[in-house]
Amino acid sequence: MKTTAEAVIIGAGIMGCAIAHALAERGLTEVVVLERDQIGRGATADAAGGVRQQFSTETNIRLARESVRVWETFAERFGRDIGLRQQGYLFLLTDPAEEPVFRANLALQNGLGVPSRWVSPEEIAALNPHVVRDDVIGGAFCPEDGWCDTYGATIGFAQAARALGVRIAEETPVTDILIEGDRVRGVRTARGDVNAPLVVIAAGPQTRGVGAMAGVELPIDPYRRMSFITEPFAALPQSLPMTIDFASGLYFHPESRGFLFGMGNRAEPSTTDKTVDESWMATTVEALVARVPAFAEASILRGWAGFYEVTPDDNPLLGWTGGADGLAVAAGFSGHGFMLGPAIGRCMAEMFLSGAVNDSGSDSDIDISPFRPSRFAEGDLAQEYNVI
Repeated sequence: MKTTAEAVIIGAGIMGCAIAHALAERGLTEVVVLERDQIGRGATADAAGGVRQQFSTETNIRLARESVRVWETFAERFGRDIGLRQQGYLFLLTDPAEEPVFRANLALQNGLGVPSRWVSPEEIAALNPHVVRDDVIGGAFCPEDGWCDTYGATIGFAQAARALGVRIAEETPVTDILIEGDRVRGVRTARGDVNAPLVVIAAGPQTRGVGAMAGVELPIDPYRRMSFITEPFAALPQSLPMTIDFASGLYFHPESRGFLFGMGNRAEPSTTDKTVDESWMATTVEALVARVPAFAEASILRGWAGFYEVTPDDNPLLGWTGGADGLAVAAGFSGHGFMLGPAIGRCMAEMFLSGAVNDSGSDSDIDISPFRPSRFAEGDLAQEYNVI
């Protein structure tokens, strides 16, 4: 393993690999990515693979819009098919108080070039005729949204980064962050130290603990999310959009001739438990069948648990940590990290290469400063409303 580098990235999920690739594309090739497990096998692998542009904050919408353009052309850019299915995201709303908020969000999205729209119950019936609509007042739909293979996409970024000279060391956990004076000096691993003037924490649910190695408080906590996939069954067509009952967080979309579905338990506290909760699985299935009775014919093939990396305003920490100079973070995406990965990689790389060591802004045309880590201490939160 290299003992010196221009940058060390902690974590080889979608964020770490996208940032490494973006840096190498821009000429910073002496990059080392350290992963405690294997590439793309952490929170990224457990994600449902959703790709959407329907957000409530301008920064997220701009990041999502750019990222969708990358996902659409991934095979051409990276030589890898990620199975992108742009069948749309359909939000179902049952609370009248949500309508003005969603309509305002749609106006913001449309103003930034996203083709999302309000849909009536009748239009919902045309988009997904299988959902029970008795309590549905309307919803939102964007035909460009969809889902893809999270692991394949991460491997695509990793392979492209390696081709440009990036070193990725798997099964190499970071045990300490080295600081000299007021600057970061590198990291320590069981395989030796790697000295670098730039260290980026992209450790997903483990970010708080990694930040503590450098004496910085990064308010990111893991929350369990379970997903399930059915065996193939013919009662529902594979052409349906990703459908979300916004009030409950229930979602489902076609996957492998069956359907992938899940629903977060919002009452569950932060945990590092990755086992599947059988009782919550039963609650999820009950909600699923109530919304789409055809699912009563389906059998569950398997289920798994992963983590959302959640912050107090459901938006990420992007930029300098406020601790030692040269220590940055890109984590805390609260369930929408994978879909934003390509644009985050570019914006973070441009920020690092601008030479602004203590500035959380970027030279990019996308302003990521609303997500600066210091916003929590400043009391300037950037709440994201469209969280599933």
